Amino acid sequence: MSAWREVPTLHGQHVRLEPLAREHADGLRAAASDGDLWKLWYTSIPAPDAAEGYIETALAAQAEGRALPFVVRDAGGTIVGSTRYGNVEAAHRRLEIGWTWYAQRVQRTALNTEAKRLLLTHAFETMRCIAVEFRTHWFNHRSRAAIARLGAKQDGVLRNHLIMPDGGVRDTVVFSIIESEWPAVRQNLDFRLARECLA
Repeated sequence: MSAWREVPTLHGQHVRLEPLAREHADGLRAAASDGDLWKLWYTSIPAPDAAEGYIETALAAQAEGRALPFVVRDAGGTIVGSTRYGNVEAAHRRLEIGWTWYAQRVQRTALNTEAKRLLLTHAFETMRCIAVEFRTHWFNHRSRAAIARLGAKQDGVLRNHLIMPDGGVRDTVVFSIIESEWPAVRQNLDFRLARECLA
C-alpha cells in the first residue's frame, strides 16, 4: 500500500515529476506567470502571491491520504507547473489525475503527453488501479479536448458540482480510463509521443 501513500518521482525524456514541496513556491510563481495563467476564470491556477497557499493545501490533502501532488519540471530541470493524483481511494483502487497546469510555453507539447503516460503507467501498472478519472470545467474546452485525445471516455456531467472562488457554480465533466482500456490507451500515447517528438 506504500504506492498509495508516497509520491513517486517519475521521469522521461521530456519531463520529470517529483514530490511537491514548499521550496517549489518560487518555481511555481514563475511558471504561472508565463501566460498569466491564474487569470483563466475556469481554472484554479495559483496567482503569484498564492503559491505558498496552493502548496500547503496540496500537502494537507496528501497528509490526509486524499492526494499525491507533483511539481513538473521540463527536460532542463525548470519548474513548469504542477499535477497530482487526487480523490485517492485505495480501497477501491481508483483515483483522479488532475489539478494539472503548465507554463504557456510548454502547453500542447510532448511534455504533457509524456507526463500523462508516466502518471497513467504508474497508476495502472504499479498502483494497480481499476479506473483513473479526469475532471474539468464544462467551459474548459481545451482541457476537455486534451482529455479525450488521451483516450479517456466521457462518463457524464456533474451539474452544479462546485462553487468556485468567485461564487460562480461549476458544471464538471467527468472522464475515465478503466483497467481493460489501458493497453490501447498506452499504445495511443506512445504513438502520439513519437509523432510529437518528430514535429
